[in-house]
Amino acid sequence: MSLSEHELGRYRRQLILDGWGPGTQEKLRNSKVFVAGAGGLGCAAALNLTLAGVGHIRICDSDTVELTNLNRQFLHPEQNIGREKTLSATETLRGLNSAIAIEPVTREINEESVAELVGDADLILDCLDNFPGRYTLSKHAAENNIPLVFAAIWGMEGRLTFLHPPATPCLSCLFPRAPERHEIPVLGGVACTSGSLQALEAINYLSSSRPTLAGRMLIMDYQTMRFQELEIARNPDCPVCGGRGQEGGQTGA
Repeated sequence: MSLSEHELGRYRRQLILDGWGPGTQEKLRNSKVFVAGAGGLGCAAALNLTLAGVGHIRICDSDTVELTNLNRQFLHPEQNIGREKTLSATETLRGLNSAIAIEPVTREINEESVAELVGDADLILDCLDNFPGRYTLSKHAAENNIPLVFAAIWGMEGRLTFLHPPATPCLSCLFPRAPERHEIPVLGGVACTSGSLQALEAINYLSSSRPTLAGRMLIMDYQTMRFQELEIARNPDCPVCGGRGQEGGQTGA
């Protein structure tokens, strides 16, 4: 179905991007994305997907809004403290773009639930703050040939890559062992910028099927405003995807 007059008006400024046009916008409208986590990364990623016109966004988180979330998780207003994060985020996002489907799911991501939660998503965004959930998502993605955009933050640093074995490593190639769990220091702008870049990588893939960060990990040092990248490769002994690995970084949201 072609774009409506409302859509043509709403997305006009991106429709005139070189190589974009109505066809690209229709690809976004027909896409389904699973956003794992409605924290700092998830808020920024979901916001940008919503504004860009991704047609179906499922947001999954098992937590409620806390006071300490509010320095970075901007989809949650103060009056929503104590409310489920998915409902809080969905309410805000629907107010920004009522033409797309935003589905809140308040459940924990684990081995028993992951297949049902991800469903028929075209793409997974890993915006989680814990490695058990991240490993579960990555394993499900690898076993079901679903591409995944991984982002992580710690302090003034962010990391970002696109994972889609066998063309790329999986998360277990990059992190054979989970780092120790700590309270994660984070500034709101770090989470917002990293989550926005995560959404841009997702939009690049959904609109063109050509991820820009396959085989590369982007490392963003926001303290010095220096960005660098590492080549990443599969680990042939990986128990999840079997590929030659390389160390990754830390995680937070």
